Amino acid sequence: MKTHEKYIKRCIQLAKNGLGTTYSNPLVGCVIVHNDSIIGEGWHYQSGKPHAEVNAIASVKDHSLLKDATIYVSLEPCSHFGKTPPCSNLIIEKGIKKVVIGTIDTFAKVSGAGIQKLMNAGCDVIVGVLENECLALNKRFFTFHNKKRPYIILKWAETADGYIAPVTTNKRKPIWITNTYSRQIVHKWRAEEQAILVGSQTVIKDNPKLTIRDWAGQHHPTRIVINRSGKIPKDSAVLDQSVKTIIITSEKFKQKNSDTLIYEVIDTQENLAKEICNILYKHNIQSVIIEGGSYTIQSFIDKNLWDEARVFEGNTTFGTGIKSPLLKGNLISEQKIMTDTLKTYQND
Repeated sequence: MKTHEKYIKRCIQLAKNGLGTTYSNPLVGCVIVHNDSIIGEGWHYQSGKPHAEVNAIASVKDHSLLKDATIYVSLEPCSHFGKTPPCSNLIIEKGIKKVVIGTIDTFAKVSGAGIQKLMNAGCDVIVGVLENECLALNKRFFTFHNKKRPYIILKWAETADGYIAPVTTNKRKPIWITNTYSRQIVHKWRAEEQAILVGSQTVIKDNPKLTIRDWAGQHHPTRIVINRSGKIPKDSAVLDQSVKTIIITSEKFKQKNSDTLIYEVIDTQENLAKEICNILYKHNIQSVIIEGGSYTIQSFIDKNLWDEARVFEGNTTFGTGIKSPLLKGNLISEQKIMTDTLKTYQND
């Protein structure tokens, strides 16, 4: 079992190379081993492109070794025809008889069918190696398909005395609480998630672009903006149509959709967070970072619609201002980033 864990760990490591580029597909890594030596590796890096198993098999120089090899994969091989052929079919065609899988794929189109197909073909299949780690790897994918909503990450920065923003500001630009290194990490996170959401007050006060500028080589996340009151200025950066943007508004302020600017009407006053989740699910968004403001973040906390919270604490103080959100969660990590402290919480 220790040997199996070693190679599944490598699968997880490979799979993470696709974070931010595989949507709407899951992250998957694959390793092929012959006589305790890795002879092939691969991961899935983009939806519509070859899956991890295909890439791993293609990397093997001598395919005659496959019949005596073991294939390790972090997620159950698919058994259905989508944008690409089923990976379980390929494994069978190549004569690979030993298959070790991290976790079953609970997605309805797979959900055990790939494993059953392999077993029916005479493959020796082991399932559940480092299962929790493999489930965590695809927390976005599983949350979307099982809970019918995106994986929700709350993010904010607060001062040492617990404020998220000053009471007022006369300039339409952000007042930084954190240092440049922390801000670079935030841009990295934006590259990893499908969407980023803010409320109207954040747009009015800070005029953020909500794009990736301090991290290269990735696509910008879809911008989600709550503007039910119609108060967002027309010259706001989020309305520049440079990036796909969804405006959540009321019927009164709805406008004609374009390719990059989409209006979604919402009327509820009781469960705004739930209605937003429904809209994001409709647009096939598997993950979202909610960056503010305090009222918007708190609305998701109060309805228990969050999975992870990432909270920066700077070394500045405001003395007075808008208090940071009130959160109860399991603190899973704490790290220093120069003068800042980053705390990560998980919703139990």
